[in-house]
Amino acid sequence: MLIVILVLGVLVYFVGQMFYQQKMIEQQNNYQITVSGEGKVYAKPDIALVNLGVTTQGSTTEDVITKNTEKMNATIKAVKDMGVEDKDVQTTTYSLSPLYNYTEAAGRIFQGYILEQDVQVKIRDFEKVGEILQKATSAGANLTGNLQFTIDDPEQFKQEARAKAIEQAKSNAENLAQTSGIKLGKIINVYENYSYPVAYDSYSKLGMGGGISETAVPSPIIQPGQQEIEITINLTYQVK
Repeated sequence: MLIVILVLGVLVYFVGQMFYQQKMIEQQNNYQITVSGEGKVYAKPDIALVNLGVTTQGSTTEDVITKNTEKMNATIKAVKDMGVEDKDVQTTTYSLSPLYNYTEAAGRIFQGYILEQDVQVKIRDFEKVGEILQKATSAGANLTGNLQFTIDDPEQFKQEARAKAIEQAKSNAENLAQTSGIKLGKIINVYENYSYPVAYDSYSKLGMGGGISETAVPSPIIQPGQQEIEITINLTYQVK
């Protein structure tokens, strides 16, 4: 009986503690308010990112690797000849795999191998974007995609947007306090949400042959536009 009484006493103690803590949390939440503010900054992109790739099919791995390497090396050379530095060219994909064809009569039939190699190119001179794409595809690139205009160092614009968001959130809190009659205490929590969409994003596949043409072709006109950098700030105040 003594053991039972002790166990029941411990259980009652812990249940009481849980109930007390829950009440305290509810009371604390009742004495807090959260307000939000948005800050937007419009900035002009200063770099362009584009993926250039070469994909090759063949009956042997040696044949596929040789042909694909020749075209990719020519593509990278064409890009660098346009003034793109080594640090702005990065290999992102190198994938060699067997190629099969499926038929109802024979099932899976081995067709050879396929190799895909992609590089991401960072272009800092926007006047050369269209020409670089044209030169790369003429040199052998048959995959282009994910053309994006972005900002190399967006932190300065983020700081400006953040300051605007905080200012708006504080103003909203003061207006709310005046309207409702509450008194604001100190800020006890800050939450930030950052939105940074890209201005342009596309993908195109130019075919398996390599190069879009043996003759000169016009360069596409590329418009970078501008980008909206948006930050939302949530401020949580204690209420006196």
